[in-house]
Amino acid sequence: MEDEANNSALSLAEDGSPHNSRGPPVTPISKLKYSGPPYLKKDSKKQSSSRFNNLSKNRELKALPLLKDAAASEREELFVQKLRQCGVLFDFVTDPLSDIKYKEVKRCALHEMVEYITTQRGVITEPIYPEAVSMFAVNLFRALPPSSNPNGTDFDPEEDEPTLEAAWPHLQLVYDFFLRFVESPDFQPSIAKKYVDQKFVLQLLDLFDSEDPRERDFLKTTLHRIYGKFLNLRAYIRKQINNIFYRFIYETEHHNGIAELLEILGSIINGFALPLKEEHKTFLLKVLLPLHKVKCLSVYHPQLAYCVVQFLEKDPALTEPVIMALLKFWPKTHSPKEVMFLNELEEILDVIEPAEFRKVMKPLFKQLARCVSSPHFQVAERALYYWNNEYIMSLISDNAVDILPIMFPAMYRNSKTHWNKTIHGLIYNALKLFMEINQKLFDECTQNYKKERLKERELLNKRETVWSKLEEIASVNPCYSTVPHSQDGVSPLASGANDDEMNESNLYERLEGVHQEAMGVRNKEKPLLRRKSELPHDSYTLKALNDYKRPDEYLSTPPDVNKC
Repeated sequence: MEDEANNSALSLAEDGSPHNSRGPPVTPISKLKYSGPPYLKKDSKKQSSSRFNNLSKNRELKALPLLKDAAASEREELFVQKLRQCGVLFDFVTDPLSDIKYKEVKRCALHEMVEYITTQRGVITEPIYPEAVSMFAVNLFRALPPSSNPNGTDFDPEEDEPTLEAAWPHLQLVYDFFLRFVESPDFQPSIAKKYVDQKFVLQLLDLFDSEDPRERDFLKTTLHRIYGKFLNLRAYIRKQINNIFYRFIYETEHHNGIAELLEILGSIINGFALPLKEEHKTFLLKVLLPLHKVKCLSVYHPQLAYCVVQFLEKDPALTEPVIMALLKFWPKTHSPKEVMFLNELEEILDVIEPAEFRKVMKPLFKQLARCVSSPHFQVAERALYYWNNEYIMSLISDNAVDILPIMFPAMYRNSKTHWNKTIHGLIYNALKLFMEINQKLFDECTQNYKKERLKERELLNKRETVWSKLEEIASVNPCYSTVPHSQDGVSPLASGANDDEMNESNLYERLEGVHQEAMGVRNKEKPLLRRKSELPHDSYTLKALNDYKRPDEYLSTPPDVNKC
């Protein structure tokens, strides 16, 4: 039954439907889509880990007997010997062909121990704990090498190719062993807490900045298991994750593991007890919401939106500060981010309560009106899709008296002036729904809009009259002929004051013509370069990421999480 549940959840995820019932959105391992000819990277792109500077002196490993063949009384001592053998470090970068025989001994020992603790019971005794934790620490805890991808504003996580860890064949088995070790029914946190302490957790969190997405995926599952097993470390883990986020938001804006950390937090938040502690509310308002400001939001936005929605499902009273913060951080010049904000806002509106909706509807729909008026058709299209959501339409219908006057001017104007025909159809659909909701109110908005446009034209005519009089007075000046001025006494504003929507459309056309002309001049001076996304990717990197199998597809809520 458990396997059937896992398979059904997996099929839901592959179909693209929400799987909130199982856990937060899964962090994508690879976004590389290149399918062209093989492309070999230079050797400089290989991961040169600092661990290879401290290679073990005695690397001549001797193959020990198999654990299953040893006598029951000797297995514990043999298990300890194998753990110590696996603490030997080898060079996988500068000389990958060295010590091949001994590397294979270590790999086989790791594989055997993974199978041993998975299939056997009663084998994790007290002497095993320090040796297992030490082996894990020796192999994995190290200072990460400098990033091979650009830093700062030049860094684009969606475009720059990840650098894979050279020693991954061994590291994957080390991670797998430690996961099976922690998940074993024989594992006793009361004994392990002597060795899995705050220093251990801090070093584990430092590894989340690794460039290899496979390592980050194992780290995510490992830290999640530790959070579930060690109640005394939960507050410390949350605090240190907060520190990583603060440094990311306000200092570096470059960290490889934000999506994985948010995925862990999504599972943790799902298990928060009610009422929420002030610590958790502060985390939402001071940490999660400012994460929307970062340039590379697209890398971790699904996980971030999931965390925010989880908070609102726990405590609807947080809806108003959350939506007001989103409006505060709303992007002004980045259309793809606007689409992401609109996606998240719809997820929030799907769980909002009517009383909370009334508190934020006016500023919210003022922003939606600006989105509908956006010249970027994807932004306008995404905003208009709100009118296809039944629950949102029920909220709009109940509050049409306040919402329609806000939305009507933007919709009516763009139904005639927007350059994209698809937007016209979506606007007509939304206006039709408004008309069906309240015909009388719709007619009032139409009349009010026409009156406002008439007032604008009258005001514009008055301004033109004043400017014409000023120009007549100025024409008496002897220097008038030497100063540039409008021809025939008509200013550029007057030429557009006769009609409203059609002239606005002509204005768009004129601006587009000027833009195309300017682009042509620029291209002659400086030819366009190919985007780096069009360059071929390393086929070996793509294959390694595609062949990778996750240790756990979904993170479930840790047990006893309501104690945190």
